[in-house]
Amino acid sequence: MTRRTFATRIAGTAGALAAGIGTSHAAGTKFLVYLGVYTDVENDSKGIYVADFDAATGEFGMPRLAVVADSPSFLEIHPSGKCVYAVGENDGFVSAFAVQPKGGLKLLNRVYSRGDGPCHIAIDKTGRMAVVSNYGGGSAASFQIHEDGSLSEAVSFFQHEGMSVDFDRQEGPHTHSANFSPDNRFVLVCDLGLDKIFSYGADPASGKLSPSGFVEALQGSGPRHLAFHTSGKFVFGNNEMLLTETTYAYDAAKGRLKRLDTVSVLPKEVPFTDEYSTAETRVHPNGRWVYVSVRTHDTIARFDFDESTGKLTHVSNIPSGGLIPRNFNIDPAGRWLLAAHQDSGNVVLFAIDQTTGELKPTGRQRFVDGCVCVRFLPVT
Repeated sequence: MTRRTFATRIAGTAGALAAGIGTSHAAGTKFLVYLGVYTDVENDSKGIYVADFDAATGEFGMPRLAVVADSPSFLEIHPSGKCVYAVGENDGFVSAFAVQPKGGLKLLNRVYSRGDGPCHIAIDKTGRMAVVSNYGGGSAASFQIHEDGSLSEAVSFFQHEGMSVDFDRQEGPHTHSANFSPDNRFVLVCDLGLDKIFSYGADPASGKLSPSGFVEALQGSGPRHLAFHTSGKFVFGNNEMLLTETTYAYDAAKGRLKRLDTVSVLPKEVPFTDEYSTAETRVHPNGRWVYVSVRTHDTIARFDFDESTGKLTHVSNIPSGGLIPRNFNIDPAGRWLLAAHQDSGNVVLFAIDQTTGELKPTGRQRFVDGCVCVRFLPVT
């Protein structure tokens, strides 16, 4: 189904959906929303896009091209808000951009990611180092961030080795994401191909990583993306291949994980199929709710989390409003969720019920072909 066919199919329902949701008038902050995309012959996207967003009302502006770039699929924003970073999955480079007036971006520099298919970038909390995950190459590389926001060449590099039980998808390492710990001392790196989550010590002053062990995920699960709980005591990780979400206890002193429990991201009545796969995990700012995008099933799974017991409970799957939901994001106040869809090319806005965590369709959406990543930048 093409983006335009999908748009036609849902256009008639958008007004009805919007009518069912009240507009929030609480004080909020204005944002720029940056959108990472795939650029190829099948769509019209040219690079990174940006749109205005008002968290007080949920008003979502028309996306505009911020900068031309080759498949800037995954984005991250510098803590200062002055720079945006993007991996280029097609060319194997990582790019640094300076934020310009009205959200435009200016290229600072591009550096080699040291591996094929870079798919994820993380920035430490001081804004002095970046870690890139190379899916195709099965490696992790770290970079210093200079005072002007530009990137150094790689200052540390780790090639993962081995395989796991699925000979088709786990014939070798496939590093998929990196997350800095809340205290900024460690980086947790998911390797889908090895069913392992590696821990590295992080030194922002030098930009270097140092190995610090690993935890084994369930065999054949394919750990993809992680999210820390607001307490810093737990980590949630989605397993792309087994359609599950795992809760880990986090040892902040050692930077290590301990697997606690694993639950399905699908309703009980939906049978397992390898046609589905998970993509992103997000924790609500209040720490009570966890969300996971489920591709092809085209839903966002919602979980309740009890910090006192460490138990994650599946509650529901909400239709995501598009085809192949990938990355999604929650505004800092926890009132809105924006979900990007790779195949239908729409970015869909949900209101988050502040009592239950339920996602409520607003009928508001914008189209950017091949959109797969959403990032909020406060406008000061």
